[in-house]
Amino acid sequence: MDLTTFLIQCLNSVQYGLLLFLVASGLTLIFGIMGVINLAHGSFYMIGAYLAFSLSSLLGSLPLALLVGTLLAVAFGYLLEWVFFSYLYDREHLQQVLMTYGLILVFEELRSLLVGDDVHGVTVPDWLAGTIPIGNGMTYPVYRLFVSGLCLLLALGMYGLISKTRLGMMVRAGATNREMVQSLGINITLLYRVVFAVGVALAVFAGMIAAPMSSVYPGMGGQVLIICFVVVVIGGIGSIKGALVAALLIGFVDTFGKVLWQEGAGALVYVLMAAILLWRPAGLFKAG
Repeated sequence: MDLTTFLIQCLNSVQYGLLLFLVASGLTLIFGIMGVINLAHGSFYMIGAYLAFSLSSLLGSLPLALLVGTLLAVAFGYLLEWVFFSYLYDREHLQQVLMTYGLILVFEELRSLLVGDDVHGVTVPDWLAGTIPIGNGMTYPVYRLFVSGLCLLLALGMYGLISKTRLGMMVRAGATNREMVQSLGINITLLYRVVFAVGVALAVFAGMIAAPMSSVYPGMGGQVLIICFVVVVIGGIGSIKGALVAALLIGFVDTFGKVLWQEGAGALVYVLMAAILLWRPAGLFKAG
């Protein structure tokens, strides 16, 4: 592997890891703070991809579609928590798994009825459709760099929100002891709805910005869900910092694994998870 190829694969690893972080950060917030095992989280990623396809076709602009889609995702997440997830907090984990799996089936059927089962593509805006030279006659897509930069900005924004603001303080406290937070007069119901809405919006946004880099197809949320649970377990349940570190680790292991050992690349991520859990059974970082 020459230096140019190595650099390109590093950029791919960072881009993939940051995209995983967007989805997994919402999952770790919902799981760590609300205690709900949400198997439907991958469906939000799929919904985002289909929103990018539908809204960009309707509005004629991917950036405008991202803005409208994110606002719709926040409203949808808030409504979904109020109507459905608010009744799951006191249920056993097995009931949560079964009920959220039922949501997957509902979302897939609605997707089939509304959009169909065809594979779709999303066009990259003209101002992001170019490439930049890397060296040795090789180039790298501008849109991938744009996605990496956007994900990095969101990661920094989430870190600031969780660690530096009053809302973040309440979120961290709620992850540690929700009864104590409620006894202090904090509206835990509203806090849960805001957290859930943000988690849904992050997954939807990740699906929207990923759509132009890949096809939009039925069931695309399933594989993302599995790898995001791996990110959450490695990073530590409820930890945003842990989700970022774990997502980047998985990005590098998966990308370079496919380049250097294609036959066994699929197992390397799970070997990494097993090794880290043997070292730190609770994950790399604590909640917060």
